[in-house]
Amino acid sequence: MNADAAFDTPDAPDPDLPMLTAAQAAHLRELAAPYTDNGHTYSLQNLAHMCRRAPEDRWPELVETHFARLQAAGHGDESAAELLSGVHARLLPNESLTPDLVGAMRYARVVADGLVFAYALDQPTTVRILTDPDVERAGLEALGEAAYANLMRVPVAHEEVAIEGRALLHSVYGDSPFVASKALFLSELAREVTGEALPDAGALVAVPTRHLLAFHPLTDGSVADAINDLAQYALGAYQDGPGALSPRVYWWHRGGLTSLTVIDTETNTFSLQPPPELLGILKGLVRLDRAGRLAGRTAVDAPDVDQLTHTTADAIARLTQDGAGLGDAFASALELAHAHCALDPDVDRLPAWDAWATAVQLGSALFTGAQPQECHLGGDLVRQLPAVPAEPPADARAWLDAFYVAVVCRQTARIDRLCQVPLEVLRQDDSIDEYVLHWIDTLQTYWAERPMDDVVEKLLATMTTSAPDAVTRAPMDFVNLIDYQPVALFHRLITRDHDALAEALTEAVAQHATYWADSPAPRARVALGPLAMASLAYDYGFPVAGKRQYLPTYLLDRTRIEEIPG
Repeated sequence: MNADAAFDTPDAPDPDLPMLTAAQAAHLRELAAPYTDNGHTYSLQNLAHMCRRAPEDRWPELVETHFARLQAAGHGDESAAELLSGVHARLLPNESLTPDLVGAMRYARVVADGLVFAYALDQPTTVRILTDPDVERAGLEALGEAAYANLMRVPVAHEEVAIEGRALLHSVYGDSPFVASKALFLSELAREVTGEALPDAGALVAVPTRHLLAFHPLTDGSVADAINDLAQYALGAYQDGPGALSPRVYWWHRGGLTSLTVIDTETNTFSLQPPPELLGILKGLVRLDRAGRLAGRTAVDAPDVDQLTHTTADAIARLTQDGAGLGDAFASALELAHAHCALDPDVDRLPAWDAWATAVQLGSALFTGAQPQECHLGGDLVRQLPAVPAEPPADARAWLDAFYVAVVCRQTARIDRLCQVPLEVLRQDDSIDEYVLHWIDTLQTYWAERPMDDVVEKLLATMTTSAPDAVTRAPMDFVNLIDYQPVALFHRLITRDHDALAEALTEAVAQHATYWADSPAPRARVALGPLAMASLAYDYGFPVAGKRQYLPTYLLDRTRIEEIPG
């Protein structure tokens, strides 16, 4: 998640006004000098941005207009009522705070690298930053409430912007100089402009100018593109000005802003360095998304089964030259097995069964190795799986997929081998939450026929660590609607409570439907975890058979189960 880029500025930029050359900055300071001989210092940042976009023969006019507006601003004689009527929460760039302002604004605070929170009074021709006497006159609490309310009433326009990557950015803009300050309350803004709340993981956000902000909710694997797209977007808008605020990318999380951008002022370059907590979230989202486990907002076309069949066949064929592709081959086979269920939801035909059988073969080979064996992909299409050594990868979610399909297809010997994969290996997967490992530990302990007290202890650990305050990687809607459902079913399974399991199975199917909605993604077709638990329940004599959406009938009741090579 690192990116480096050079600031696209003219040669020899001024160190304090980098949007201008040193010569241009000296000229601007000379023009501003007559207006700044009153003992006060003024920030020239915004003025420099305006001058950068205008020919130098117009600079005297711009300077005169700029300082005329400053002089026309109020000087602190407004009543408390007038202050409350026009005050707004405001984000300011650090460099805009002159020594005079810093001494007069003890209430202001740094909210993130490069950004300061302050109160500003919106006036007909200008905006005045409030000082400590203003705050005292209106009252800090009343001023804060009014500043928030006035800011949220500022009108904005919203559009979705796709840059060069596949990530979608939400651009929010308007004429008001307070638009970017809404990043302070990004959750409320996101709900206003998109109709959806931000996810628990938060969002990436940029505030390049005071009239513009852009954000990307952390919901899926497109964050890998978004973080770079947003960095380029922010830098370009910041350089264009006027009203420049910050070229940085920030992480909005639980009401706070954290800068991800580290700027090297000596080389005029920047790098993106997410903190460890965010890096874990990003890895988790990318891993989930690449395996098709997340429901993206943008619908994708349903996969072509024939094309996916040949993709899987080619992936298996390449294993004879490069065994490192086994994980991708398993993912492709599993996607194919799910995709078949769009056309054959009961799995009562041989091509669908072949896909499920191949997923079992590749999944178990990935974690436990395999002898040479044939993989059938429907019709006369057969590929040879070469001998595979037992070198389990640190991919806990792929292990769960392999376990689930082996249970569904009643592959007892393969399940035995999967449950011997050391948990220490899977613990090396830094993209997952702790509850995933506890769940795997629960399943391995149960399958090894260890004492039920041990199983229950590990199951309770799974439940505890899947609570919202313990989850830091996966989106909570995915945890609740998808990941937790087989856990709930397993709980009912080990208590041998038929009625409770029937209710939990109905709930699991409903939650699967809620999560995926009308998505054409292959994983939407089958509730894999609940299907595995229901298959165990069926084998234990629970009355779970019968047609249920997302639970292929002829897999659940073993009608379609056949021998699998290897």
